[in-house]
Amino acid sequence: MVDTSGVKIHPAVDNGIKPTKPGFSGGELQCKCSSNPVRVKVGGQTAHNHVCGCTKCWKPEGAIFSQVAVVGRDAVQVTENADKLEIVNAEAPIQRHRCKGCGVHMYGRIENQDHPFYGLDFVHTELSAEDGWSAPEFAAFVSSIIESGVEPSRMDAIRARLRELGLEPYDALSPPLMDAIATHIAKRSGALPA
Repeated sequence: MVDTSGVKIHPAVDNGIKPTKPGFSGGELQCKCSSNPVRVKVGGQTAHNHVCGCTKCWKPEGAIFSQVAVVGRDAVQVTENADKLEIVNAEAPIQRHRCKGCGVHMYGRIENQDHPFYGLDFVHTELSAEDGWSAPEFAAFVSSIIESGVEPSRMDAIRARLRELGLEPYDALSPPLMDAIATHIAKRSGALPA
């Protein structure tokens, strides 16, 4: 039995996972600036919410994972202080738009129409005061937390804690998302009918 006491993953899941609210239709995300915050309206429920260990996603102070979900890009609209946003890395597949003031990533957008996830934006629902967003379902890129400085000796306890929370740990994405990527590639190559 691995001791998971004291293992912190992310503030939004450390004390248990809030359930998805049936019929929830979106809300507003707000950056951490105390004045003139960036506000983003998300006009729909998110999907594939998960904790992510990659080194690209924004994480709140002290968290070893981010929490990120997807929503249709048509549902995402910057409503205040868009001039404060900048793209972290324009060459990355996911162009993460962060606030120049506080550094929070407000949304990530894929502009490459050939990408399997084109049409989906990545958002951090923890930036919303509303409850009801899709609940986290899994943990992605778990081994990548080592790249951000987590001691490898902690990994057994971290994976055990993720499982206690009901977040199956993967070192890629969840099987349904990996299947979606493979299906997209197979249709583009002709291995499957388009």
